[in-house]
Amino acid sequence: MKHPKVATNQPTAAVVLLLMLLLAPGSEATIACSDVVKYLRPCVSYLEKGTGKPPAACCSGVSGLSSAVSTSADKKAACECIKTAAQKINPNAQAAQALPSDCGISLPFTVSPNVDCSKIG
Repeated sequence: MKHPKVATNQPTAAVVLLLMLLLAPGSEATIACSDVVKYLRPCVSYLEKGTGKPPAACCSGVSGLSSAVSTSADKKAACECIKTAAQKINPNAQAAQALPSDCGISLPFTVSPNVDCSKIG
């Protein structure tokens, strides 16, 4: 089933992927933006098209990123990087919101486009 495009003012993909980062335990950032992009690159086509299921490489990358960020500073740095990258790819909001469950990842909170990276801890 094809998901309709949903216009948002804030990058929803950034929010979804950021929330996955919150699953890691957690202050100085050690993760580079280039590493964050490397982990999430396999998700770009899925997030742009908004159809089907994310490829295994996408889910593997999301899981790897979650494991790679261990401090509050890492989480904040990854959040900012993801938000910047998402502005360039214009993700499908429904696909972005479905990404955690489609990858078999359970989140104990609702995905929201209103995440403030400075409040990540």
